[in-house]
Amino acid sequence: MTVSPSKLNMFLMFKLPAAYFTGVRTKILDSEHCVVTVKHRWINQNPFKSMFWAVQGMAAELTTGALVMQKIKSSGQNISMLVASNNASFTKKATGLITFVCQDGLKIDEAIKRTIETGEGQTIWMHAIGTNTDNVKVSEFNFEWTLKIKQ
Repeated sequence: MTVSPSKLNMFLMFKLPAAYFTGVRTKILDSEHCVVTVKHRWINQNPFKSMFWAVQGMAAELTTGALVMQKIKSSGQNISMLVASNNASFTKKATGLITFVCQDGLKIDEAIKRTIETGEGQTIWMHAIGTNTDNVKVSEFNFEWTLKIKQ
């Protein structure tokens, strides 16, 4: 099975229903980048009438995680993945349609290559930026992914 936006969205519905029901959707996934959107709605808002930070985090994590999943799948190896650490900054109220983009796909190739060659776990920091419809940055997220060959 190839990893595609429609299959990821179906995956969300069954495995991560909180992301699915709050409107997180994968739009683009290729070897270099992933685009995920989420629209500010009643179900995902905070008391200040903007998008709850955790919903932004789910969308941002999906941009990075989808790339990792895709690269692991194409490697043909049995590799585990886990977020070890993350951080975020918020610069504007998130209202309307928010688009998260991660362009770190090529970084993953090297980490997977190293973990296959050495058998040792690898870590990689990946970056996702969320912008509104005016292309104004509303948040930035960094995720430290760990990759390890399963024994």
